[in-house]
Amino acid sequence: MELNTIKPAPGAKKPRRRVARGGGSGLGKTAGRGHKGQKSRAGGFHKVGFEGGQMPLQRRLPKRGFLAVTITKAAEVRSGDLRKVGAESIDLESLKKAGLVPGGTERAKIILAGKVEKAFKVSGIGISKGAKEAIEKAGGTVSLPPPPPAPDKKLKPKAKQAAA
Repeated sequence: MELNTIKPAPGAKKPRRRVARGGGSGLGKTAGRGHKGQKSRAGGFHKVGFEGGQMPLQRRLPKRGFLAVTITKAAEVRSGDLRKVGAESIDLESLKKAGLVPGGTERAKIILAGKVEKAFKVSGIGISKGAKEAIEKAGGTVSLPPPPPAPDKKLKPKAKQAAA
């Protein structure tokens, strides 16, 4: 096969549909748009979700839930995939180097899914109860990351300005 002999597969290239070019074409007169109505007119389309003035479904239903901003920065690692790391000690950087978590990940959690055959020293990563037991059973150690700081609930009074 040469570059100058390559052709599209038979039936892959259809001729352009030429509308409003006579009744014999099958798409003459109304050009496949039917008779009258908004959709038959030029520019006669409305926005997606428009229901003719009736309150659209999207606005009739109540708002519910939210998507956490931090969800893209968190990753989940299966305990069976830890063997791909290659190193004895596992932290967020070693997971990134092994390609188990994306580069922009800020926190990760190991979950129990698969067997842990080797002793690993896990530090600075979240870990599920089952995964922790499996790693310790294989002779490894787990040091959990420090918990995130709790937000201050109390409002601090504003400092009074000294009267001049």
